[in-house]
Parts: sequence; structure tokens; C-alpha cells
Amino acid sequence: MHLLNLGILAHVDAGKTSLTERLLHTAGVTDEIGSVDRGSTRTDTLALERQRGITIKSAVVSFPLDSVTVNLIDTPGHPDFIAEVERVLGVLDGAVLVVSAVEGVQAQTRVLMRTLRRLRIPTLVFVNKIDRRGARGASVLEEMARRLSVPLVPMGTAAGLGTRAARFVPGLGPSALDVLADHDDDLLAAYVTHGVSDGRLDAALAAQTRQGLVHPVWFGSAITGAGVAELVEGVERLLPPASGDPDGPLSGTVFKVERGPAGEKIAYARIFSGTLRVRDRVPLGDGREGAEGREEGRITALTVFDHGGDVRREQVGAGRIARLWGLGGVRIGDALGTPGRAAGHHFAPPTLETVVVPGPGADRRALHLALTQLAEQDPLIGVRHDELRKETSVSLYGEVQKEVIEATLADEYGLDVTFRETTTLCVERPVGSGAAVEFNEKDGNPFLATVGLRVDAAPAGSGVRFGLEVELGSMPYAFFKAVEDTVRETLGQGLHGWRVTDCAVTMTHSGYSPRQSHAHQGFDKSMSSTGYDFRGLTPLVLVEALRRARTVVYEPMHRFRIEAPADTLGALLPVLARLGAVPESTGGHDRAGVLEGAVPAARVHELGQRLPGLTRGEGELETVFDHYAPVTRGPLPERPRTDHNPLDRKEYLLNVTRRVGD
Repeated sequence: MHLLNLGILAHVDAGKTSLTERLLHTAGVTDEIGSVDRGSTRTDTLALERQRGITIKSAVVSFPLDSVTVNLIDTPGHPDFIAEVERVLGVLDGAVLVVSAVEGVQAQTRVLMRTLRRLRIPTLVFVNKIDRRGARGASVLEEMARRLSVPLVPMGTAAGLGTRAARFVPGLGPSALDVLADHDDDLLAAYVTHGVSDGRLDAALAAQTRQGLVHPVWFGSAITGAGVAELVEGVERLLPPASGDPDGPLSGTVFKVERGPAGEKIAYARIFSGTLRVRDRVPLGDGREGAEGREEGRITALTVFDHGGDVRREQVGAGRIARLWGLGGVRIGDALGTPGRAAGHHFAPPTLETVVVPGPGADRRALHLALTQLAEQDPLIGVRHDELRKETSVSLYGEVQKEVIEATLADEYGLDVTFRETTTLCVERPVGSGAAVEFNEKDGNPFLATVGLRVDAAPAGSGVRFGLEVELGSMPYAFFKAVEDTVRETLGQGLHGWRVTDCAVTMTHSGYSPRQSHAHQGFDKSMSSTGYDFRGLTPLVLVEALRRARTVVYEPMHRFRIEAPADTLGALLPVLARLGAVPESTGGHDRAGVLEGAVPAARVHELGQRLPGLTRGEGELETVFDHYAPVTRGPLPERPRTDHNPLDRKEYLLNVTRRVGD
């Protein structure tokens, strides 16, 4: 049988987990359909997920169809947990995007569809909840076409909307040929000359769906089962099976890490090529160019997903997803064996931050360890420890995530915490170019190292690049690696304390004191360069180069869309101006007006609070992170530093050189 790794994605409360339960029941994996309300779902296994009725962590469950075995991955729908979705995207062969027939297209729906299209992941659409009061059929289809701006092929229609008897009526309509012919000139020519057979139309539909060009749409209900059998048939017929050579070189990607009952790490990995066996030693790491000496791990056990459970195996081949034990140093995004598909970031990073305040009697070290472990399972959630102030901060996507962290710390670690007010995370970008150099044993340099660095501004979104203008053989590779690692670490706090991004850092000078020794005494550390010298000197050189390049602080901006009665838009404009928002376009349909633009992320919550009073309670707000923009209003935001502050040379050297002998 073929394999298919299938993701179920949706806006929160669209019925994604209920559809997963229905699919498992339809495939015969479960005798009873799990209920989100009763907390009996197969994929929401965390106590917190069952209590809140939302998916927080992605889960994998397998079931067989007639000709394909499906690894079904249920993902969170709430935007606060978008990092979980991000990791899953890289291992999918296809996806089902769930849309509510009642609520229609929502903010997360648009974010997900844009990303699925960009990654060319073949995607089917299931319009759920046709049995619910207020369910819509044709108008939801029109709304999807308008707001998602993608080619849709309705696979039938919905009848009996809003009743328990609601059902799906299969049948391709005339619009299917129009949509498919837009991507196939031969199909259009055949239609014009002698017509198109049903077989030709079905073949074109399958081919274009597998290429991610069009998106078939079914209507149904996960609760009653309407339309689900037809969706299953579409999954089997229209989505491409997993590919990969089981005899090729090993290549896989880790997309999830969890801890077992004894605290051991368990890695979830998709194998793209080759075969992985128990007791194999496997190179793992990010696979970056020039990253020598990748860490190795030894597989002590593995399981694959099969018929609703996971089963111990001695090996796993290309195309499959497995759980792996024995990789103690593994991190999410690591490549196994030969680096293959780049993990990449498909969604925005967290734009909020809060300080975690330990409750009475809570052990600060235990709290820091617990937060570090949580960050291991969610790499987009950064932990920042301020030793000077004895504070630990975490970066977040939203307030719900904060509640989940609080509950997880209490339930799993026995730690009671509270949080300070959430603040916005800004970034810094260099304006131009700046260079600095410090030479070994000259001009007050206490380190046995020469380091020269140049910082150049780079295009927005390019991240940080590190390069060399010196020969790689001019000194030991370990010293170059120490400089690069320290550069990336130091850029976590720029001239104003924010993470520095979108720049190219080039090493322009290098030098070291060769290994010295005295007769019969061995290596003399005081006369020979070590990695510590380069790690200590690099921050001083880098911040001086940044000073000369100058940096600008950018704040996160959200794209907003407000739909409200047309006669209320005039009252909205002055409020938007006071919030620093920039309206960019207006439109509307029927008697509703639509206003779109950009608003600072820090003011989104206030905008949401004020909207009902300004629109007679009829306004709908949709926001999503869009870009960073220079801070132009109010005082320039500064972030307290947590390092030894290389901006103050005297203080830095006092703190760092004092530790040389430690």
C-alpha cells in the first residue's frame, strides 16, 4: 500500500479535531467517535487539551484506506500555537483545510491557505458544520473564492442546510471545467472542439490537485458524518502518495520533540530517503554549510504509527513518520543523516514577551529548567534569562499561550507562576555599513586574538548571514566557529537591546597566538589563544561595528481588515489614526463596508476592544502579522540587557576578564 502523510488544518473551532475523529471512525480504527466536549478525542491527549477543548500539540494517528495508509496529523487551530503548525508543514504530502459553514473564512484560514499555496502542498477543502443553524453553502463558497483568492472546484452541493438531515450531494458542476481549463490549454481546446469526457475531467482534476493548482471542495458535517465518505474517497484518489527511495542515503527531519515518563527525549521524524534502523548511529543537526562535527545519536528504539496506535519496529523506511528514542541532543528542525528539505520559517515569529514571576516558595532554578524544556518542544518560544535581575522572560504569540504555559508549569512541574504585563517584541536593523577591528596584544586588548568584523545592512526578511574575507586556513577552524557562534549570540541584543536581524556580518581580520609550551610542563594557556579569547573579544568588536553602521528599531505591524456597516466607517478613521494605524484601502459589498490597512501590534488589543462601540456591535476585526516598520511615535523602546554589556567596554572587561581564571 502507498503512504500519505496528511495534515488537518483550520481556524480554531472549525471542527478540525472532530473531523479527525470521524475519519478514524469511518476507517474502522475506532468503535466510538471521540468528542471534544466530553474530552474523549484520540488526538487531544494532553489533560489541558481535554479541559479547554482545543488542540495545543500536533498529534499523529494512522489508518488504512483501500489503497493507501494515511498518517493523519491533527494540528492546533488557535493562532497562538502556529509554531506547531509550522513544524508539520515540512513533512506533509497533502492537507485538508477545514472551514466552518457558519463562521466562514476567518483570519487563520487565510494565513493557512496562503502558506499552503506558497509551499505548493496539495490541499482539499472541507466545509464543515452544514448541520448547524446558520450554515451556508453557496455563499461560503463565494466568500472563499473572494477572500482566499484561490481556484476552487466544488465536488457537489449541500442540501438541508442547518438541519440534522443536512447532506452532501456529489456532482461536478459546470464551473469545474472553467476552473480546470484555466490551467490546461489542451483541456480547453478539447472542450471547444468535441467536448470533454468525465474521465478526462477527472484526470485533469487529479493532476491539477496534486500540483497544488486547484482545490476541490466538499460540504459536510464531522458530527453527523455527512460528506465524510466522499472526502475520504477524494483523499485517496486526488492526493499524491509519499515518495522516497528506501535504499538511498538516510535523510529525515525532526518536527516534534516530547519527553517521556522518565524525562527522556522522544523525536518525531519524517524519513524522506533511506532506511533507519534500531542501533544505527545517526548524524543530526541543522546541517548548515560549514557546520563541521555534527552531533551523532544512537537509535535505541523506534515506533511507527499503524491502525490508530504506534507499534515497535526494528526499522523505518522512506515516506514514513516514526517516533525515535536515544537522540539525547536532538532539537526540533534537526536533519537526520544527509540534510534534505530546509525547515524554513513559514509564519511570523512571536511578537510578544512577558516576564514569568515565580509564586511563593517556587524554586527559580527549577522554573528556569522547566521553561527551557518547554522551549525545546517549541523552538519559536524563546526563553531569556536575566541573571542581573534574576528574571526569566518568554516570547509568545498571544494570551491563550500564556495561560497554557501557566497551566503546564503547574500540572507537569508543580510550579505556580504569574506573569507581568505582556509587552511587544521589536527588532533592530542596521542602517548602513560599519567595521571595527581589535588586534592581538595591542591597544588595550586583553584577549589573545585578532578579530575584525564588518556589518552591512541586508534586505528585509533575509535574516543574518556570516561570511569570511580571510582565509579559512589562517587559523584553527574552532576559532572561526567561536567567532560565528558568538556573533549570532551577540546579535540577540543590539544597541537598544532588541534582536538584530537582516544584516550580513563579515570577518575581515583574524589572528591568534599559536600553542606555546614550556619544557616538561606542557601547554601554556597564558601564552596561547583559546576559544575563550575569541568568544570574549567578538562582542566588543561587533557592537562597535554596529555603532558605526547605526541601527533603527522596528515594531511589528499587523495587517487589519474591518468589516462593518458602511455608515460607521467614518467614525473609525480618527480612532485608527490615534492608534497609529494606516488605512490603505476601502471597499464593501451589500451594505457592509470593508476597511484594510496596517496597525502596530501593540495596539491590536485596544482596537478590538473599541470596535464594538464604534460599529453598533456589528464590526468584525481580522488581524495578522504582516511586517516590521520603524518606530515613529513616542519614545524609542529600549530593552534591558541580560549580558555583560559590551556597549560599556570598561564594565564588560571587568566582568569578563575577571572570569578568565574561573
